[in-house]
Amino acid sequence: MSGYFQRQLADYVEYHRDPRNFAMHVIGILFLFTGAVLPLSLIEFRILGVPISLAAILASPALIYWILLDTALGTAILAMAVGLLSVATMIANQAGSAMMWSIFSALMVLGLSAQIVGHKVFEGREASLFTFPSHLMLGPMFVTAKLFIALGFRRDLAAIIGPPKPT
Repeated sequence: MSGYFQRQLADYVEYHRDPRNFAMHVIGILFLFTGAVLPLSLIEFRILGVPISLAAILASPALIYWILLDTALGTAILAMAVGLLSVATMIANQAGSAMMWSIFSALMVLGLSAQIVGHKVFEGREASLFTFPSHLMLGPMFVTAKLFIALGFRRDLAAIIGPPKPT
């Protein structure tokens, strides 16, 4: 884990102490990622004869960034992203246009609502994204780090994240 990632994570944690906010972030991140890639899953290219969606192409830089920040966490996020990209592709290919856009809208509204409720209601402060735009990229790393810690891995991250604030 790089010193850069440690500093970024330490800043991020200050805005994400309440376990209920964490739960809202899990929901919000999953919904927002799936919603964002849903319409992009309809556009497909062939690269070396293999079909690949525009969603996968556009997600690749973020996935590479996460792997470079921390290989284990980034790889776990990559695995989750593959699953979510598959779900988005399945929805996009099975649903009609109106249904797909309805699902997109619902996922985006629910995802953003989860983030807002997490910060406003449970943390009692503005989302860190407004102060630190780079935190947009740290949410998935934070959620994955908490999962690794809960499973008994990554004591180095537990030292940075620390205990949750009492509810």
